[in-house]
Amino acid sequence: MSTTALHPLSVSDRPAHRDPNVLRWLAAYTSSMVGDAVYYVALSWAAVQAGSPSQAGMVMAASAVPRTLLMLGGGVIADRFGPRKVVIGSDAVRCAAVLAVAALLFLTGPGLWPLAVLAVVFGAVDAVFMPAVGALPPRITSRGQLTRVQGLRGLAIRFGYVVGAPLGGLGAALGGAAAAFGLAGLLIAVSIPLLISVRIRDLPPDDAVGARHTAWRDLRDGLGYIRRHRVLAPLTLAIALGDLGFVGPLNVGVTLLADERGWGASGMGWVIAGFGVGAGAASLLLTVRGSLPYAGHVVAYTVLAGSVAIGALAHVPNVFAAVGVALVIGLLAGLSGALSSALLQTRADPAYLGRVTSVTGMVSLGIAPLTMPLFAAVAGAWGTGPVFVVSAAVCGLGGVVALCVPALRRAELPR
Repeated sequence: MSTTALHPLSVSDRPAHRDPNVLRWLAAYTSSMVGDAVYYVALSWAAVQAGSPSQAGMVMAASAVPRTLLMLGGGVIADRFGPRKVVIGSDAVRCAAVLAVAALLFLTGPGLWPLAVLAVVFGAVDAVFMPAVGALPPRITSRGQLTRVQGLRGLAIRFGYVVGAPLGGLGAALGGAAAAFGLAGLLIAVSIPLLISVRIRDLPPDDAVGARHTAWRDLRDGLGYIRRHRVLAPLTLAIALGDLGFVGPLNVGVTLLADERGWGASGMGWVIAGFGVGAGAASLLLTVRGSLPYAGHVVAYTVLAGSVAIGALAHVPNVFAAVGVALVIGLLAGLSGALSSALLQTRADPAYLGRVTSVTGMVSLGIAPLTMPLFAAVAGAWGTGPVFVVSAAVCGLGGVVALCVPALRRAELPR
């Protein structure tokens, strides 16, 4: 299959940050990300109010299981029906589910069972939504603008975290969980008309997925396509190793370090903020530059350098040094992550992109978070220093893969 067969007149070749079509997509994605952040605050607040801390933790984790189990199937759905249709449908279902729970909580008061059902529904819909989101950028802009689009996407994610969490807290404080859920639903709803207005390039009929095959056959074809591809196979492995080594230290390890070193909650917040600033700076750099030369080399060396910084984080003398190291980690992780996504999107045939994205998403958003309890248990038994080093080594293996496979090391992004 050839990516050059895409309809040449259906999208603009102008710079992504000046393209109204891309900006409509960006506004929709940003609104959805802010809504997601508000939703997670509302869910955690409502779960704590309705049950014990352990029950609240189970509710918060309930979405991970369907997300992990259904992600590969979600990639098939995205490729079969088209990413824009799937994203619109996913946002519509998420909006309806959140508003229904908001109305239920407003009428009946807090309860764990509607929250658990909502978490499971969100996880199942995420399994379809996330591969479709990853497959959409190549349909709305030219290949040469995909790195810039990844930068814009990174900025939208950071904006969602920074704005969404305080909005969710404000909504819960003023009107309770029902108000916070209602706000989340409205923000997600804003994305739907914007997505409907986004123009996408169509695949030729010969490249359509699923016309003559079962869904199982489409899934097998997608996995085989990745396995045979000279760049996608090692890149997928490198991304998986990087995520597996990265999630524990940054999501659990920082909390453990703050408690162990006496930095307190404020110190932990500053370290996490340092990571966010670094990742945001990486996204801004790629948005402004539009591309970077020697993309394969940059991915390899930023992953290797980032793994060293992760290992060093457990050995810094004070919170100020930890903030600086976290900023470096965020910058390097932001660069490697965005460039890896751009390489996936430019190297994969668009007819397979939903399935390609689903494989990396299953690891980063499904399997990798499940390692966090293991990270905490090992840190409790052996200390934070050794487990940070082991995690850094796993992350560094991703860089080794990128450096040792010639096709990936020499991979370039279109300009």
